[in-house]
Amino acid sequence: MGDSKKYITAEELKKHNKREDLWISVQGKVYNVTEWIKQHPGGDIPLLNLAGQEATDAFIAFHPGTAWKHLDNFFTGYYLQDYEVSEVSRDYRKLCVDFAKAGLFEKKGHGVMYSFCFIGFLLFLIFYGVIFSDSFLIHMLSGALLGLSWMQISYLGHDSGHYLIMANKGFNKMVQIMSGNCLTGISIAWWKWTHNAHHVACNSLDYDPDLQHLPVFAVSSSLFKSLNSTFYGRELTFDSLAKFFVSYQHFTFYPIICVSRVNLFVQTLLLLFSRRKVPDRFLNILGIMVFWTWFPLLVFALPNWTERVLFVLTSFAVTGIQHVQFCLNHFAADVYVGQPKGNDWFEKQTAGTIDIDCSPQMDWFFGGLQFQLEHHLFPRLPRCQLRKVSPIVQELCKKHNLPYKSVSFFEANRWTIRTLRTAAMQARGLLWEAVNTHG
Repeated sequence: MGDSKKYITAEELKKHNKREDLWISVQGKVYNVTEWIKQHPGGDIPLLNLAGQEATDAFIAFHPGTAWKHLDNFFTGYYLQDYEVSEVSRDYRKLCVDFAKAGLFEKKGHGVMYSFCFIGFLLFLIFYGVIFSDSFLIHMLSGALLGLSWMQISYLGHDSGHYLIMANKGFNKMVQIMSGNCLTGISIAWWKWTHNAHHVACNSLDYDPDLQHLPVFAVSSSLFKSLNSTFYGRELTFDSLAKFFVSYQHFTFYPIICVSRVNLFVQTLLLLFSRRKVPDRFLNILGIMVFWTWFPLLVFALPNWTERVLFVLTSFAVTGIQHVQFCLNHFAADVYVGQPKGNDWFEKQTAGTIDIDCSPQMDWFFGGLQFQLEHHLFPRLPRCQLRKVSPIVQELCKKHNLPYKSVSFFEANRWTIRTLRTAAMQARGLLWEAVNTHG
């Protein structure tokens, strides 16, 4: 009896790669998600980035088992011809199944409760120190504690964005709005928009927004070609101003990071008041209004402008440690230009991430994100499980001769500055060439 299935080739699948005609393949079955993109909880960017491709590994990474039953609603009736699974993908998928059977995706431990208590204690100390103390040192310490609390709150918001940390989706959304918008002034909608794109297109210079920092930073000379950002829908212009800034980026990196939170505030407002469709726009705006009520009131409770400015700068500088960490995880890793491919998911994650080697006693400080590769491979895995699965990931990388980069915090900083310096020297050559040419 002959095979009655209908097949299309990978080349034919690639033709369906536009918003108005969007197909993907999962485990060799082809799905039309053109209409679903409007309702996709993860936003439109992940689907657009993998449009017209086989995307099984990405689907498995981001979706729980309950999501599989919804796929049949989008089945086109076609199967992907010559569908094959690489040995790396086969092993990766087996790991996902094994972790699910072991209940690792559901075992969240007591970390959320501890985080709530710790954050509440920090906030109490901050407000008490500002309001009830006249000491300059106590006020500055309160600013530092505010920066530390923002770090811990951001980790909590990050966790709630990847998996349910509360009893149900309603409470989970409440935590997202509280932790992101109300307490840090950074919209959870903005974070989801950029973060989901980052995960899917890890370290793609033209698809990953986390590497698109011109005119201030450039991690590769490939950015000197004024690439087009598919995420922002505009050119990443490498002009004379960018050449100047990038030429000194290995010196300006830490000072700029100390005040980079201002950029996140601006990006939040640009998104929330844009024409782009924003999930829960009203709740996000309301949460931002809460932040911009309590934060100025806290700052103005200080006795004079000197203390107010230093308080804000201290809080920004301390939370800047977290921004540095995010850069360490990716800036010195391998980069590429072009659309992410669904058939080399595991390989792209190993190439584009760097783990931070630290003792278990420091896990709270890094929020689990020191296991950056583990997090990218299993984004739904609770942070308390990342250290447990790390040896398994290392063995899989070793088996397939793939990089597993894990270095100390100090060494990761050194790698990052070296990467920035290399690009800076290349940009400086172009800058002096332009000066000499135009006199």
